[in-house]
Amino acid sequence: MIRFSLNGREKEYAGDPETTLLSYLRESEGITSVKDGCSGQGACGTCLLEVNGKPTLSCRTAMRKLENGTVVTIEGFDPQLRDLLAKAFVEEGAVQCGFCTPGFLSRTRLLLQNNESPTREEIIKSLGLNLCRCTGYVKIVNAIFSASQRLQQNETVGLTNDGRIGVSYPKLDAYRKAIGTSDFVSDMKIEGMLFGALKFSDHPRARFLGMDTTEAENLPGVVRVFTAKDIPGDRVTGHLVDDWPLMIEKGETTRYIGDVLAGVVAESEETARQACEMIRVDYEVLEPLTDMLQAENSNIRVHEPGNLLCRTDFSRGLDIESVLSGSAYTVAGTYKTQFVEHAFLETEAAIATPGQDKTIRFYVQSQGIYDDRKLISRILALPESKVDVTLVPSGGAFGGKEDLTVQGHAGLFAHLLCKPVRVRLDRNESLRMHPKRHPLIMKYQLGCTKDGKLTGLKADIIGDTGAYASLGPAVLNRAAGHAAGGYYLPNIDVSSKGYYTNNIPAGAMRGFGVNQVTFAMESSIDELCEKGGFDRWQFRYDNALENGLQTTTGQILKGGVGLKKTLEAVKEDFQKAEFAGIAIGIKNVGFGNGLVDESEVEIIIRSESKIELHHGWTEMGQGIDTVAIQVFCETSGLNCPGNIEIIRSTSSGVIGGTTTASRGTFLLGNSVIEAALKVKEDLEKHPLSELVGRKYRGRWSCDWTQDVSRSENPVTHVAYSYATQVVVIDETGRVKKVIAAHDIGKAINPKLLEGQIEGAVVMGIGYAFTENLPLENGYLKHTRFGKIGLPRARNMPEIDVRIVEAKDPHGPYGAKGIGEIGLVPTAGAAANALYQLDGRRCYQLPFKEVKK
Repeated sequence: MIRFSLNGREKEYAGDPETTLLSYLRESEGITSVKDGCSGQGACGTCLLEVNGKPTLSCRTAMRKLENGTVVTIEGFDPQLRDLLAKAFVEEGAVQCGFCTPGFLSRTRLLLQNNESPTREEIIKSLGLNLCRCTGYVKIVNAIFSASQRLQQNETVGLTNDGRIGVSYPKLDAYRKAIGTSDFVSDMKIEGMLFGALKFSDHPRARFLGMDTTEAENLPGVVRVFTAKDIPGDRVTGHLVDDWPLMIEKGETTRYIGDVLAGVVAESEETARQACEMIRVDYEVLEPLTDMLQAENSNIRVHEPGNLLCRTDFSRGLDIESVLSGSAYTVAGTYKTQFVEHAFLETEAAIATPGQDKTIRFYVQSQGIYDDRKLISRILALPESKVDVTLVPSGGAFGGKEDLTVQGHAGLFAHLLCKPVRVRLDRNESLRMHPKRHPLIMKYQLGCTKDGKLTGLKADIIGDTGAYASLGPAVLNRAAGHAAGGYYLPNIDVSSKGYYTNNIPAGAMRGFGVNQVTFAMESSIDELCEKGGFDRWQFRYDNALENGLQTTTGQILKGGVGLKKTLEAVKEDFQKAEFAGIAIGIKNVGFGNGLVDESEVEIIIRSESKIELHHGWTEMGQGIDTVAIQVFCETSGLNCPGNIEIIRSTSSGVIGGTTTASRGTFLLGNSVIEAALKVKEDLEKHPLSELVGRKYRGRWSCDWTQDVSRSENPVTHVAYSYATQVVVIDETGRVKKVIAAHDIGKAINPKLLEGQIEGAVVMGIGYAFTENLPLENGYLKHTRFGKIGLPRARNMPEIDVRIVEAKDPHGPYGAKGIGEIGLVPTAGAAANALYQLDGRRCYQLPFKEVKK
């Protein structure tokens, strides 16, 4: 018997002494404020709490270590202290997805117990166990510093209730996220719920000859083992291309280590996982194709039609070879980028529960509930009307939750068993299953006149899209369409190809191919400046896009182009720094390229104190729900943000589309304006009490974009965001400051906006210097979450965000997207800064691995 104190109450534990404290708290005590972000690796700090007065990772603490000990979770805090700490985090914008926040609050409490007035350096040092992928740590440090000041001065924290545009209204649900009372999918409990686990392929390429599931089926607690033959509908689906099987069939060849061979449902997740380990699989192991350079001519075909997934080719102006040969100065280089893990802290999870009306209901944290509904209905052979998908705000995504992972399996298991089932990936499984950032190889040739005007660009781009298409065709298309970055070039020749391999798939990730080509373009620009003796800032200013000029695709920009203003905003800092790199960036808003971007919203007046706002977009930390509330308050004149409830479910029929392409604020904001204007019109004739029960629909769409091949000057996108970043390093090569000037059109919520940019900058620094998901022959070299180069608080540079507001003619109140542009220029600026230090040009990411 193990005796200990938990939040002031004496406890006795007689179970397995090796059970982790995290498992005990979540499963036995129902305390879900402690999170599982790394599956016992001790790498993320989301499970951090206090044991015997010290910060402790509960995922690494066995119950046997608690004898006569004292455990304090956030629930055991003094209520006033908990309230102050949480509100300090909310006020400073330190809560984005919120998955990591309870762990940070626990660490903050312990820090301030021992040091009432810590310096910022001491705060940063104390956060060594805690990981945050959203915020970039800036606002977390600010929040802890603010809390220490408030405590010393015996002050409380008051949060604004002003929901108008331009006000830093607190992010919706941030307070509950901070104290751990707002559930993520894995925190939810449903009566009678069973648990699923997946059996993955052991090899990237092998013929699946069969398996023996007898031992697994006989394990006590196992309900059923599922295989591909149990799928009632389409076994193979996909986001853009139907090429991804829910499960591999007997006789089929696996394509990567994340292919699913079987699934087990049991009374507990532990039992389901144990049963998966008992399944014996027979393979004929085959040689995998893992080099994109060999894919075109390889005898190995990942998919029967061939290894070339997609191709984008276009040119403008004169013959590019003649242009380059006639240029006063030319440069050429081959640039390479790496596989990168999204590292959202909440791993993939979904719950499916059958209803009495034969509708199966899902609780997901994906980036597109309507896409989920469409694909799941195909898998289950059900009409879409019988599949209802509800979004539970996600613990981070960054593009990595656009594809189906576990949603289809949860639906299959629940549908056939007629019982609720949850399927959740642990960190090891998440690393092997979901798509990553595309590695690209980019051959660039760039020329200019003797006066420093760009003449032409030839870019040949190839990408490794891994085993399945995912968003590969769109990513490679965006890479091509942004190949020239934020510059006007009269002559362009671009080719972009995506190839299948037996590597982990690559798909959407923040920046969507644009980060990679911007690194290549900005490095080439600096090299050209050196060759021609041009001032690096002036050269960029003289060639930067502005109204009336053409983008890479030939689109003529008309309104809302603040790129040169962002250059002006950083000029003085750049020119006075000893070792500094500069880069500019452009990023599309919306799908574009001939696809329809659309959004709907429904507003229901339930009472004078409750208004429902239904939409179909994903809240994943970026603050889309808060933006919707502020746009409604501003437009309707009802400044009552606390009375608005956000609902995201396909049952409403309100179309949202995938939350990607930096388009959430743009599209949802415009559709909210359409509905709110109707509310405002009615309020001019009636008091709010007389509007109770009324529904107001708003819809906004862009259906006028064109594919790049359709005309000489296609309108490929509805809008763009622009940025200039300066990376300043010290004499050791460490980044000490980043100045990030961003044209965002209109700041709906300044604090959330800053947080998005700061988080993106730190993600960009990680991408440039340290992050890499190492693969060898199609296998992960390791699955250690703490060893893939993710930035920690100690890696955070000073970040100076400078906002430029060149209003977009189509954006809601002129606003543009900000989710991706924040790290588009970062790697290029960092590469150029390093060159100023040591005179060595970096042609490959990450720099740390190349230079060591």
